[in-house]
Amino acid sequence: MALDVGDIDKPYAKKMEHLAEVRDGSTQERRSWGYWTLEVIGAQVEGEELIPLYGELYSQRSGGFVSENRQIWKAIDALLQIGNRGIWAMDRGGDRGRLLEGLLNRKLRFVIRMRGNRHLEWKGSKRAAQEIGQECSCTRERTIEFEKEGVRQTKKLTLGSQSVALPGHPEPLTLVIIRGYGESPLMLLTNLDLQDESGLDHVLEIYLTRWKCEESYRFIKQAYQLEDIRLLTYQGLRNMMALVQAAFYFVSVELGRKLKLNILLKKVYEKARRFFEIPDFKQYAIADGIYRILFGYRAGWKEETPRPIHQLFFPFARFV
Repeated sequence: MALDVGDIDKPYAKKMEHLAEVRDGSTQERRSWGYWTLEVIGAQVEGEELIPLYGELYSQRSGGFVSENRQIWKAIDALLQIGNRGIWAMDRGGDRGRLLEGLLNRKLRFVIRMRGNRHLEWKGSKRAAQEIGQECSCTRERTIEFEKEGVRQTKKLTLGSQSVALPGHPEPLTLVIIRGYGESPLMLLTNLDLQDESGLDHVLEIYLTRWKCEESYRFIKQAYQLEDIRLLTYQGLRNMMALVQAAFYFVSVELGRKLKLNILLKKVYEKARRFFEIPDFKQYAIADGIYRILFGYRAGWKEETPRPIHQLFFPFARFV
């Protein structure tokens, strides 16, 4: 299960209720005014199906807001009522002391990307994750292929690991270090039981699956044009977000599950602008197809051009 905090920018809005400051998650610099969103997507490492599990729009200026951590736990605890069989995957936004402690206290399995300055217990002392990563020997090799901006790329990675712990928590954790993707090592903290080096591949695949889920966040934002919503009331915005989640669930799950809807799905694909170059993330093609079915023709009666009659015809003649 991939959890991600996003935003909806409304830089020119003035009268929308509870407009709040939104920031770039990677630089923490002020970007605009708008609203925050929180999404949870379910996916399997092997497979293409994505299942939207939770989606919410919120603002820190609303009356019921406490903190972003509270919003995250609200989503996690809501899904725990359904069951606890998944693995929580988060990017660096999940590297928070209270969040890590809460995951351990709830006995939840997780894979979280670490920031370099996160301090961990290692070999009897507290060390920054970046320092631990620099001293780790990465001997396991792995090659991955991915597509970025329409270009297929291949990267050769090396993987290693170190046994660590969160300060104040005796539970053993593993810091997986991956070199070769970027200038700095990619560091993933997990409490999964890694029996041997093949477990490192599994942790990497879980994180790469989170990237696949991240595409769904962009899809929800772009295909449904969330930043063009002009509802003035905060409750109306939250309701609209719920409707968007329902539509995304229908596109992602129901269209491929039932036989009658499979026929509809085929028609949708035929109408898609991208029919001859279906993208890897098929929801874009489905959204295009639905749009063309609903709005591809002008409303109203269109008079058909009469077919030519190949015989003598008098203009004053009328047929009943």
